[in-house]
Amino acid sequence: MGLKQEQFIADFQAAWGDGTLETKPDIEKILSMMSEDAEWQQWVPGGPVIRGREALREELHRQTRIATNNKCNIVNVLSSDTMVMQERSDTAVIFGKYCPHQMVAVYELDENGLIRRWREYLDMADLTAKIGVDSHAAGYDG
Repeated sequence: MGLKQEQFIADFQAAWGDGTLETKPDIEKILSMMSEDAEWQQWVPGGPVIRGREALREELHRQTRIATNNKCNIVNVLSSDTMVMQERSDTAVIFGKYCPHQMVAVYELDENGLIRRWREYLDMADLTAKIGVDSHAAGYDG
C-alpha cells in the first residue's frame, strides 16, 4: 500500500536537485505537486508555517538564494493512501557551508493526491551550528 504515493514524494524531492551546483530546484514543478492551500512547516517544533501556493513560491525563491546543491536522500519510508513519512539524510550548501542534516518529513496528501501538509522534524540547533549561526541568538534552541 502507498507505493504510488511514495513514488510521488520521491519525484517531488527529485525536483529539489541532485546535489550538484548546476541543478536548481524546479519551483514550478514543486508547486504543481502541492494543493492550492498547501502548508509547509519548515521545522518542528516551532518553525514557520508557509501557507498557500503564492507564499510557498516566495519562500522557495528565498531558499534558492541561500541554499544550493540540494539533495534529499531517503533512508526509510512508511506510507498509506493519504500520508508518506520519511527518515532522510539530506545534504545542501547553505550560506556557502556544507550542511548534511538528518530529518523526518511527513507529507499529508489530499483527495487528488497532491501535498496538502508537509512538516519537517529536524534539529535546527545542529543545522545552524553547521551554517555558523548561534542557535540561541537565532531562536532555534527552544
